[in-house]
Amino acid sequence: MPPDSLADARKPISQPARLSQGRVLDSRGLAFAEAPGALERAAHLRGDAERLADLRAGEAARVVALWRGRPLFGPEGLHLLRAGEAALEAMPGPEIFLGCHDGCALFSRDVSAFEPEGERPDGAAFFDASEQRHPDLPDDIVFAELRGRMGFLSPVEAEIAATARGLVEWHRTHRFCSTCGAESEPEQAGWHRRCPVCERHHFPRTDPVVIMLITDGNRLLLGRGPHWPETMYSCLAGFMEPGETVEAAVRREVFEESGVEVGEVSLVASQPWPFPASLMLGCRGVATTTDITIDPVEIADARWINRERLLQVVAGRDPEISAPRQGAIAGWLMREWLADRLE
Repeated sequence: MPPDSLADARKPISQPARLSQGRVLDSRGLAFAEAPGALERAAHLRGDAERLADLRAGEAARVVALWRGRPLFGPEGLHLLRAGEAALEAMPGPEIFLGCHDGCALFSRDVSAFEPEGERPDGAAFFDASEQRHPDLPDDIVFAELRGRMGFLSPVEAEIAATARGLVEWHRTHRFCSTCGAESEPEQAGWHRRCPVCERHHFPRTDPVVIMLITDGNRLLLGRGPHWPETMYSCLAGFMEPGETVEAAVRREVFEESGVEVGEVSLVASQPWPFPASLMLGCRGVATTTDITIDPVEIADARWINRERLLQVVAGRDPEISAPRQGAIAGWLMREWLADRLE
């Protein structure tokens, strides 16, 4: 939106603030992917403390609360809190200016110091479906794992949630200067940290990850991580290393994990993945060898499956392989390949 439009956009909006109506995910079926009319990040406002304070005090200000990385959700999607709301006042914590959307100035607040009653997340679980509540909010307003709800958010909500979670987690894990060890301080509305001792500036990091759909004619290579549920298989993936191209990272990761060699590689799509701070680079690769020799440290199993079986998998009808998670790029790559849209 135009930078000056917020000055005249202080009227209240409905609660919960629904950021976008209609379709879920983006036009391709990817969560966290950019959409038309998405978050206006308004970088020009980050250094203007007076202007931000004015926006934060306005009726159009909304806050995304995150408890230990879990956003607050309502029945209709991401739940935003108004400034001065009792629950928000009862959960103090550092805030970050996220940007603007549809007349709202958006902030995130880390409320991890809040101690909810009842069930706590299981840190050892692959996925924890527990929910936490605040006594000043309705029972259907809960803190929940973003991965479990990403497929039900509108594109703008998903981008806001991913941005908020990524920034909050970065601040939580990067409090100290990597140069001299002193505790650094947030600046630019939370978009970087500065060391007061050596004056080093630190910026939020994003870790590139290649995730690849590897094919051999009518077959697709899938793998299962060592700590995944037994029926969960996905495309192979791995972090890029310094000095690598995307193509080289794809070939290296596939060979290291499965022993399969890859020839032609193409970049297909990308997806922010704030768990905690990755950018998934979705690729297509063509195998030049097919014998599988897994690295048991990296993966527990790898197998080739044909199109006919993949059709059963994505339909949820395969007894050994569960359907891929809706909204994640791995499942999107599989569905696109089934539909012959990756050629």
